[in-house]
Amino acid sequence: MRRPARVDVTVVVDLSVDVLLPSVGPANRPPLRFDWSARDALRAEHGYSLLVRTWVGEESHSVIYDAGLSPTTFLWNCDVLEIRPNEIEAILLSHGHADHHGGLEAVFARYGRAGLPVVLHPDARLERRIVFPTGVILDMPPPSVNDLEAEGARVLDEPGPTLWGGDTMLLSGQVDRTTPYEKGFPFQERRSGTAWAPDTWIWDDQNLVVNVRERGLVVMSGCSHAGAVNVLRYARHLTGVKRVHAFVGGMHLTGGTFEPIIPATIDDLASLAPDYLVPGHCTGYRALAEIVTRFPDRYLASSVGTRYSFSS
Repeated sequence: MRRPARVDVTVVVDLSVDVLLPSVGPANRPPLRFDWSARDALRAEHGYSLLVRTWVGEESHSVIYDAGLSPTTFLWNCDVLEIRPNEIEAILLSHGHADHHGGLEAVFARYGRAGLPVVLHPDARLERRIVFPTGVILDMPPPSVNDLEAEGARVLDEPGPTLWGGDTMLLSGQVDRTTPYEKGFPFQERRSGTAWAPDTWIWDDQNLVVNVRERGLVVMSGCSHAGAVNVLRYARHLTGVKRVHAFVGGMHLTGGTFEPIIPATIDDLASLAPDYLVPGHCTGYRALAEIVTRFPDRYLASSVGTRYSFSS
């Protein structure tokens, strides 16, 4: 795995937009223009997507990691930000939940080309649903692989680690589960023939890792269904690099099922000692409050349109 001198991580889709956030450290916020009320505004939604670009000298490589929930939000925000990711080398999917692949076909239709890899873990193809204790059922359809292939995409099922972006980016594949407190997603089921069966572990959860020269690992995660600590531990295991420079993404610590593991997660994060934490998407307000309290100098707020530049 090559070590770039810089990686730029742009949040294209996330839960919130705050146009008043200052640019601090590696966080570069979009400019607040004097005529901002007359322009199209950035959109937030319950989805996630990052545009990731690495630099090795004058050589650069770009990928899209996840594609948001709706068919339009990624494209809309790219237009508002005047981003034209026409040179992307792959679209990488963190897992098969709809809030990470909903915009996939639209993104490919605009920025894709014949043979462009769309990479997913085989379990991302599963038809799933979430059955909440209240009885509410939330369908979680998989990405439409047939439609993507009809558009010319080269859909790749990769259960293990793979290198992308000129070998500067590592897609983790299935993450080892080592913490005693991560118990998966107890309400999830998958279709098995004509019936439904438990599908607790979400084995397709995978993460994107960049080893920045002189800084260490920048780890990006869609939801961390494997557990944020497991995600970071596995990134260190795969690369042999101990230092974590930054974590960017969802930690899935929201709601009554996951809030009880916030203290153990925060304690283990402290021992991993990342330089920066950029929790977004499904992290949850209670976990965010604890992260801000425990790591006030390491926390960076996630907001749509922000570009985080991590460099040597």
